[in-house]
Amino acid sequence: MFRTVKNLLFRRPHFCTSVQNVITPTDTLPVIRTAAKARQAWVENVDTLESKKLEIIELAPEVFGAMPRIDIIHQNVEWQRKYRYVSFAHAKLRFECRGGGRKPWPQKGSGRARHGSIRSPLWRGGGVSHGPRSPTTHFYMLPYFIRVMGLTSTLSVKLAQDDLFVVNNLEIPVDDPKYLQELIDARKWGPSVLIVDESDIFPYNITAASEQIPHVAMMPVYGLNVYSMLKYHTLVLTKDAVRKLEERLLYQLTRTDNHNLVKKFRVGQ
Repeated sequence: MFRTVKNLLFRRPHFCTSVQNVITPTDTLPVIRTAAKARQAWVENVDTLESKKLEIIELAPEVFGAMPRIDIIHQNVEWQRKYRYVSFAHAKLRFECRGGGRKPWPQKGSGRARHGSIRSPLWRGGGVSHGPRSPTTHFYMLPYFIRVMGLTSTLSVKLAQDDLFVVNNLEIPVDDPKYLQELIDARKWGPSVLIVDESDIFPYNITAASEQIPHVAMMPVYGLNVYSMLKYHTLVLTKDAVRKLEERLLYQLTRTDNHNLVKKFRVGQ
């Protein structure tokens, strides 16, 4: 009896995970998938104003169904706002001010406080002690997986709020901005739209049409970030962009060489 209980207690645990290795293109990465329920989304068309539901695709729950960590999203937004900000506020020190080369009055005999220069920080118009010195950078680097989780959290929030749409491609029939604006109004995509495709080479018609509309922006998958997704109300992804996002983010979430990624960031590494 004791031997049976001992075997049960020290038995190796079994995890409900499966390894998927899709070997369609040569650059496809192996990922580890959990047993969570997949999310679903309609694939729409853009060649007509009226919406046509073409198919339903399944979205990876690790990417589009993650826990909405608002704190991680906020960390990513603050990081993106500050890492490119340089302050040019500049205060002069006492040796940078004009004048003050001689002692204002003798050391003794006048009854006044002793001073050596009128450009001392004690004087009006003098130097500033511990003031801002330009240029001052606010650059810092977030931990690697905080950046990855920021993308998954933001994508999950967009899908949960019904602000994420999937289209089959970006081939619109004309390059008229009026058609693109009517398409946005007919689909109720909100006041601003961010369109994401797999590559940075977009079709000519949608490129020419979006250039005339200030609240419509296009971006490749490799440039997608948390700040841009929150800046625009609606996120429109192509089907190829969805698959590329899932492939890259699932690999980053389950990669085994993370010991090199979590080290402290050093400039020039």
